[in-house]
Amino acid sequence: MASFYDRTEGIVNLEHGYWGKMPRPVQSSYLQALERVNTQNSFYARKEFSSDYRRAVEQAAALLGAEPDEIVLTRNATESIQSLILQYDSLKTGDSVLLADVDYPSFKTLMRSLEQSRGVKAVELALPRRATQAELLAAYTEAFDANPKLKLMLLTHVSNQHGLVLPVAKITAEARLRGIDVICDNAQSWGLLDYRITDLGVDWAAFNLHKWIGAPLGVGALYMRRGTREKIKVHPGERDLSSKSVGARVHPGTINFAAIIAVPDALGFHNAVGGANKTARLRYLNELWREEAETLSHIEVLGGADPESRTGMGSFRLLGKNSDDDAKALQKTLEADFGIFSVARYGLADGACVRITPQVFTTPNDLRQLVSALKRITA
Repeated sequence: MASFYDRTEGIVNLEHGYWGKMPRPVQSSYLQALERVNTQNSFYARKEFSSDYRRAVEQAAALLGAEPDEIVLTRNATESIQSLILQYDSLKTGDSVLLADVDYPSFKTLMRSLEQSRGVKAVELALPRRATQAELLAAYTEAFDANPKLKLMLLTHVSNQHGLVLPVAKITAEARLRGIDVICDNAQSWGLLDYRITDLGVDWAAFNLHKWIGAPLGVGALYMRRGTREKIKVHPGERDLSSKSVGARVHPGTINFAAIIAVPDALGFHNAVGGANKTARLRYLNELWREEAETLSHIEVLGGADPESRTGMGSFRLLGKNSDDDAKALQKTLEADFGIFSVARYGLADGACVRITPQVFTTPNDLRQLVSALKRITA
């Protein structure tokens, strides 16, 4: 696998959760597409791009287990989530909306903004520092029962802070029994986990193709299950406000044509590796450092407490050091003193942490260097 990627020079890079490195075949396809778009310019964009776009949508939908008319490609999951939250059309004054500390920070801000714009109450759920699938389901069920006016919730499939996997299908089933609509954030999960969108049972979801699928930077997707679009208003920038199209729910303007052209190659490479193989490899790499870290008395490991709640992403902090400044200092120490690049993550109810995110080409020796560093770092 490593032979398909150019290795980051001068550092052990364990921060691959930002976006995914393109394998060489996809990079080559993207560069060829970029040259084509730059050469043909608007003649290509207005005459030929629509067929390339349809091909990318059809293949993305097939991999997701969706229908092509349920998918629109966007620039990222953030753009997709913004449309879903801000254009959700079934809230009235006095309703409540639910978010959790594991949700993406800007998405939490969007959910809270509904208090001012829509006259609703935003409820934030604090999940356990370490949790099993059963405990996570119980936490959400209790929140549903404690807040009978809930109408809408944001649910994250895999948390960006520590790779925690939430039991989306079971939580969504409980929400449906109570008339609660669910917006699912799949920004980190597609390609990190091997699944089909129908496995989750959600009506709406947002994805990134430039993380674990390995497409060029600047490609995301919005999924809207058939029969659910009337609850999400058409983007106000569209001319036809009565449109039933998923594409009418976002208005990205000019997009990166070359990135879209390269999407089928990225999907093809992902399929060649195998979604289940990628998931297994990333979980294996995560466990290499995690198992050792959990034996160290001065290290606190966060995230899933059972295998089903863990992914290839993980996080930790020094025991008793959970402030934002503590996490920043720890990240800097790993980089400056041990040559390991990572990232500090914030927003969890019990404090900040440092995230460790290998990729499929990361070697076991890279993780051994991390373990060695953790043993030498002191609180």
